[in-house]
Amino acid sequence: MADSDGEYVQELSDDEAVNDAGLKNAVGPGTRSSGRGGGQVAQPKAAWEDIHRSWDNVIEGADGSINSTVAGLLEAGKRKRLMRDTTPLQRGIIRHVIIVLDLSDAMAEKDLRPTRYLLTIRYAQEFVTEYFEQNPISQLGVIGMRDGLAVRISDMSGNPNEHIAAIQALRSQEPKGHPSLQNALDMARGALFHAPSHGTREVVIVYGALLSSDPGDIHQTIASLVTDKIRVNMVGLAAQVAICKELVVKTNGGDETGYGVALNEQHFRDLLLESTRPPITHEEEASASSLLMMGFPSRIVEETPSLCACHSQPTKGGYLCSRCTSKVCSLPSVCPACGLTLILSTHLARSYHHLFPLKNWIEVPWSKAHRSRACFACLAPFPAVPTAEVLAAKEAAGKVKSSGTSPSSRYECTTCGKHFCIDCDVFAHDVVHNCPGCQSLVDPGMGETNGIADGETTNGAREAEVDAMQID
Repeated sequence: MADSDGEYVQELSDDEAVNDAGLKNAVGPGTRSSGRGGGQVAQPKAAWEDIHRSWDNVIEGADGSINSTVAGLLEAGKRKRLMRDTTPLQRGIIRHVIIVLDLSDAMAEKDLRPTRYLLTIRYAQEFVTEYFEQNPISQLGVIGMRDGLAVRISDMSGNPNEHIAAIQALRSQEPKGHPSLQNALDMARGALFHAPSHGTREVVIVYGALLSSDPGDIHQTIASLVTDKIRVNMVGLAAQVAICKELVVKTNGGDETGYGVALNEQHFRDLLLESTRPPITHEEEASASSLLMMGFPSRIVEETPSLCACHSQPTKGGYLCSRCTSKVCSLPSVCPACGLTLILSTHLARSYHHLFPLKNWIEVPWSKAHRSRACFACLAPFPAVPTAEVLAAKEAAGKVKSSGTSPSSRYECTTCGKHFCIDCDVFAHDVVHNCPGCQSLVDPGMGETNGIADGETTNGAREAEVDAMQID
């Protein structure tokens, strides 16, 4: 008989271990013998076997409390979400996205509080809000999966209020049946069929089940998505599914980073909101650049209501298309009469930061912390610089900041040299997308008054740097 891959030797009890002489060749629980000369092959650990306990990193302060440790963990979490690639790349800022929500029985599980279903509805509303904040000239649609069917929740549009109201209405329903991944992809493909070629076509799926009740061959559907250049990103709530991984890999050119499985509520939110950032345009697509015609309509206020061209509902206000003078309710949108893309100049300006993102700020060591006493933006006081003896004692005792955070609670912009706190770091990178220190140096009349008036030093750029800026 040919040699097999090996015999599985289970861990035995104490009584069985004494009576079983064959246990001599076993190396431990859950091991496999090689079947050749009694040699042993060590098996690698599974991911779930490496347990990381958060309370193992807790260090009590001098007063016996853990407030400093908790604050350090929170700061590390904020900093981790900020550390992303800031290389200026060409991105598709005009996006057409379909978000697919799993509404099957699997979403009734309570491993994510309060339930997967309610938490998905909540995060889907946050996704819509954040999506239009980051992509103001893009379109979005919502589809659900239940009872083996695909359900259209909201049509493709650029009005976030419509999508949020439609998702909120799902709270009155209960999850039921099995999901059908193929039906949802076919419906999403049909909704994206008429999307213009200058915009991206994307599908974001929240999938909580471990199966898919499909009427046909889903591999043919995946091939159709690849042909139509539709990208699919997916967030799993239970475990990694093979067909889901294959779907993401094939539609993203071999990149599997678009598929993640949520470990907890915060991780679920982070995975979902990652899709709000515009994707990188591929090299072959970027080479064929062309001009896009857009209209900037003027707002009107009427004394008597008139029908809008988008919903055929009477309204007293709206925007007139700059080409055919048809009235639409809200912007951004596409004129129903002539097909012209209608936006405001502010929408176009808000999409600019994706092309030239704000650089990540660096941590400031204690050796450079004496340059500032308070945050340049919010004037929150920084911790006092300790003496060399105290700093050496802290390092010897292991009472240092969590990994990824600044030991001095200061973060420096590499362009202007100003120091900021972690909250201003998050606000500058996630909301305003500009550095307050760099913006303050634009006016040559400001001079050194931009720093903290401590009588000795200024927070950030030195006098020579400010003078150089004024000369330029």
